Amino acid sequence: MAYKEKEIEKLYYSIGEVSELFNVAPSLIRFWESEFDLIKPKKNRKGNRQFTKEDIDNVRTIYHLVKEKGFTLQGAKEMLRNDSQSVRDKLELMDSLKRVRNFLVELRDKLH
Repeated sequence: MAYKEKEIEKLYYSIGEVSELFNVAPSLIRFWESEFDLIKPKKNRKGNRQFTKEDIDNVRTIYHLVKEKGFTLQGAKEMLRNDSQSVRDKLELMDSLKRVRNFLVELRDKLH
């Protein structure tokens, strides 16, 4: 009987892993946590932050607004307060388009 091997995903990620994903210092993640209600990682008994996929998606949204779009912290807060779903939808669409583009580039390279 054949089965599909499922990729095992972690439930929690450390602040170091999250900061590596975005190529920023852990201190910036901690700062954003203090500034944005959206980021609420759990803390273990030692007090270490444990980020879920949802937390990482929220960091990605803030990273996009502040680092890629150039919003001030106040501007990013207002965007999220006024229309956070629209911001997330656009970000998700951009990620999907990047994946499609990467796939097409790989396909083109294999054909040449």
